[in-house]
Amino acid sequence: MHCACLGLLSLGARIVLSLEISADAHVRGYVGEKIKLKCTFKSSSDVTDKLTIDWTYRPPSSSRTESIFHYQSFQYPTTAGTFRDRISWAGNVYKGDASISISNPTLKDNGTFSCAVKNPPDVYHNIPLTELTVTERGFGTMLSSVALLSILVFVPSAVVVILLLVRMGRKATGVQKRSRSGYKKSSIEVSDDTDQEDSNDCMTRLCVRCAECLDSDYEEEAY
Repeated sequence: MHCACLGLLSLGARIVLSLEISADAHVRGYVGEKIKLKCTFKSSSDVTDKLTIDWTYRPPSSSRTESIFHYQSFQYPTTAGTFRDRISWAGNVYKGDASISISNPTLKDNGTFSCAVKNPPDVYHNIPLTELTVTERGFGTMLSSVALLSILVFVPSAVVVILLLVRMGRKATGVQKRSRSGYKKSSIEVSDDTDQEDSNDCMTRLCVRCAECLDSDYEEEAY
């Protein structure tokens, strides 16, 4: 009898297995910019058409929840409520990915999202929660983007200009020494000088163009 009970318990352990589900505890997004809510799972059983995924939403300071996405072989985003026509599938069940995306998020989308996955015979009851915070993209964020662009444009240009100045300075020193000793340039050196002048002229035009691009970016930011 004792052995029979142990056998039943062992069989039960094989039939009901837990799923390991993971989701970001906190997600930050900006108004109007698409947001991805990540949810992944690991199951000891193969994925079948019985696998289901359910995403729900709960507004801040509220106990009311609403279903915003359901998956079972096909995708069923909500067709009503706050998230109507704004939820899209961003996962792949065969890779253990149950993520979704929210298009055109607003400040009203702040709240708690939950991701529930079931893959019979695997069952999981401890559903992870994700707190979403949507804010306006402030002036500080835009300013940091402009600063980054400035670094990417001006630093390489400055390095090239410095190298050219050093090279020109060395060349000028060499020319002065040669002129004092009565040295005359060969036809090859004259050709090299012409090529160097063309290269310097091209570099100057490139720097001017980079500056114009940055000015145009500043103007776009202002608008």
